[in-house]
Amino acid sequence: MFARSLGLFALVTMMSALGAAPARAAEAVKSAVAARVIFAIPYWIAERKGYFKDEGIDASLAVGLTSSEITAQTRAGALQITFGGPDATLIDAIKGGSMRIVAGVVRRPPLWLIAKSSIKSFADLRGANIGVLSLTEGSSKLLLKMARAEGLAPGDLKITAVGGAPTRWNLLKAGKIDAGMQPLPLNYEAEAAGFNDLGWAGKYEPEWQFITVNASAEWANRNPKTTTGFIRALLRGQAFIASNPAEAAQIAADELKSQVSLTARSLSAAVQLGIFDPRLDVSEIGLQRVFENMQGEGAIPADRQFDLGRVFVPDYLRAAQRSLAVK
Repeated sequence: MFARSLGLFALVTMMSALGAAPARAAEAVKSAVAARVIFAIPYWIAERKGYFKDEGIDASLAVGLTSSEITAQTRAGALQITFGGPDATLIDAIKGGSMRIVAGVVRRPPLWLIAKSSIKSFADLRGANIGVLSLTEGSSKLLLKMARAEGLAPGDLKITAVGGAPTRWNLLKAGKIDAGMQPLPLNYEAEAAGFNDLGWAGKYEPEWQFITVNASAEWANRNPKTTTGFIRALLRGQAFIASNPAEAAQIAADELKSQVSLTARSLSAAVQLGIFDPRLDVSEIGLQRVFENMQGEGAIPADRQFDLGRVFVPDYLRAAQRSLAVK
């Protein structure tokens, strides 16, 4: 092996001396996520550990764009990969657009309902102002499922679209909302600050495809090697959580500006509760739940049948899994 390495070094040196063309530049892949939340941890690990570089990919991640901005920029080619709820991708695919799911990240609800200290039960939520990401996406739907299961009607609650999880937490601390759905590790941070945890959404809806990796099918078809390589880097990042939990927790803490003890607890819970999918697979049942709830809201026509093959392209994920022998 050492001799082969010396031979390769000599060949590269000779080619440089003869004026040979330099190695091809890394492929730029721009991605985006709506909020800085722990679900992007496979990306951050892959970035920190050089997994994208191993694939010849120059990856970047924009944080804070709205769902509509992310979808529009992906259609326009300004973004190649997106992390987020499958809602916008489902709508686009059903309408004949090119957006497709290429992998999964979070297959079970990763949200806890956190309320101010005076609200100690669901019964106390009557008349309360509860903040959600939007009125049409996952957190609001899960909130209503939880409320119904606990004997509350939708009219008992005031649900307000306020934006992503960090915003909800800031508004809750400021007393501008009474409760909000919070992901890991903000739920633990809230508990430590004296707020009440009313329950995990996964208890009420165990299968719900909350976060997917999405791309334009047209771009992916033109760039199969890059698409597969990007997903392979994410798979390596996901596997790192189990193999190096302490370092993974430190990376999460750095990115989220959180305490390492809270991110370590969060990653452990995400694995133990089955929130993270180690293979980045998509839950067909969980995706169908989202689809049916969107039909109930009128976002998808009621006469459309759920068809996984119409919205999920598994080829790149399967190729990445095979190459890593993911078990």
